[in-house]
Amino acid sequence: MWKPNQPGSNNPSTPEPVRPTPSASPNYEAAPSRPANVGNATPAAAVPTGEQATIGKSLIVKGELTGSESLYIDGKVEGAINLPGNRVTVGRNGQVAANIVAREVVVLGKVRGNCQASDRVDIRSEGSLTGDVIAARISIEDGAFFKGGIDIRKPGSADLKAAAASNTASAAEPVTAQA
Repeated sequence: MWKPNQPGSNNPSTPEPVRPTPSASPNYEAAPSRPANVGNATPAAAVPTGEQATIGKSLIVKGELTGSESLYIDGKVEGAINLPGNRVTVGRNGQVAANIVAREVVVLGKVRGNCQASDRVDIRSEGSLTGDVIAARISIEDGAFFKGGIDIRKPGSADLKAAAASNTASAAEPVTAQA
């Protein structure tokens, strides 16, 4: 951590990590938010819990989000979110109109779309979820809003994987927001 009284520090005064520059390819996926010196994680493996990408309050993303790290959403997302081995957290300011496929989904803001989690879906007291849920576990706190169906499936079952394949096929048709 940078301290203002530390002599000889070459670190910039911003607390943001150094982000690699995006390539000039026509692929519009979000650039990873890991520092450039991290290279020991395999692309298909889940990233340790300390690392996650963030979509800030002022950002609006339309399209499909895929990747291999956890995601915190405080802005607006429309389309599809596919992070099967990681956690998706929708922050208090987050507004998501998308189908979500993840290991764990935590809802503090508003989600409109189906959620499929291999582990759990957690709707906190300030959260709102309108859509069907397929998960091994679900938690809905007092004061949370939920409208939809719940399908509890054992972790790692063939039914859950088959539903993931059919949900991914239907994810090609993105959810659109209505004013």
